[in-house]
Amino acid sequence: MRAVVLTRFGPPEALVAAEVPDPVPGPGQVLVDVEIANITFVETQIRAGRAPNPAMAPSLPAILGKGVGGFVTSLGPGGDPALAGVRVIGSTGGSGGYAELAAVNADALIAVPDGVGLAEAVALLADGRTALALLGAAEVRAGETVLVEAAAGGVGSLLVQLAGGAGACVVAAAGGPGKLRIARELGAAVTVDYGQPDWADRVRAGAGGVDVAFDGVGGAIGRAAFELVRRGGRFLCFGLASGTFTAVSATEAAERGVTLVRGVPIAPAEMVKLARAALDELAAGRLRPVIGQTFPLEQAASAHAAIEARETVGKTLLLVGATEGGQRLLRRGCVA
Repeated sequence: MRAVVLTRFGPPEALVAAEVPDPVPGPGQVLVDVEIANITFVETQIRAGRAPNPAMAPSLPAILGKGVGGFVTSLGPGGDPALAGVRVIGSTGGSGGYAELAAVNADALIAVPDGVGLAEAVALLADGRTALALLGAAEVRAGETVLVEAAAGGVGSLLVQLAGGAGACVVAAAGGPGKLRIARELGAAVTVDYGQPDWADRVRAGAGGVDVAFDGVGGAIGRAAFELVRRGGRFLCFGLASGTFTAVSATEAAERGVTLVRGVPIAPAEMVKLARAALDELAAGRLRPVIGQTFPLEQAASAHAAIEARETVGKTLLLVGATEGGQRLLRRGCVA
């Protein structure tokens, strides 16, 4: 099969397209003929040798990619025959997604509802469950003011919609007019460009303080966001797009009367539940992922470079397989 292999830790060019052996599904697994592969910001850090957690660093050579969408083409020993040919999304468990075929645990599979596009479903697999978990941890209430950083990004764009759907007044912070336009289209009441030095002052002028801040950027931007949170508010730090997490101590947060939440751990069973809930919201028309750009599998390096250069909006996906005229193109004896 064709796959993109990480040959060394380093720049995007370390990702190289190559022919590799097909994976073989083990007990409790299925083989997915991949149509769409998910890319996350964390994967760009892993590729660069800067994994947030050293345990995330794979042995080389490795195939990155945690989330895939496609059709079940074969079953491991003892597999359920009813899964054959089903359109699914699922997590590989950490690697193997940038490839034509991926072995996935059957209990990690989610059938894609009729009427839901596979690309949209894959876009929600990781970001949807993350956004729903963050919203639940923040306990956003109607009438509150909620600040969302990186509001046109994969998770941020979903948080804008979810917080607005909960009845909050959403303040969206992002870089550049194009991203701010997307945030407004998604329902943000106030938008500010955090590339401007006075962006926090503009938030104060437009909304006063905020009750909740979702910090996916970290660094100086995250610190400025923390300063905007009112007493009794919540500050949820879950990302480091700037390269560093926000420097806020639990003691400092307590002194200001702010609840500090660093990440939202999600148990494996809860991951599947939250991803299904995100798909339900999509099917109901209450949530939509912003898919800003797609790249062919062989151009995974270009996708990584675009993400790192902050040239992307919303979700970035790899196009692996193909459909034609609404019909599934068979590959490697796949089930139609």
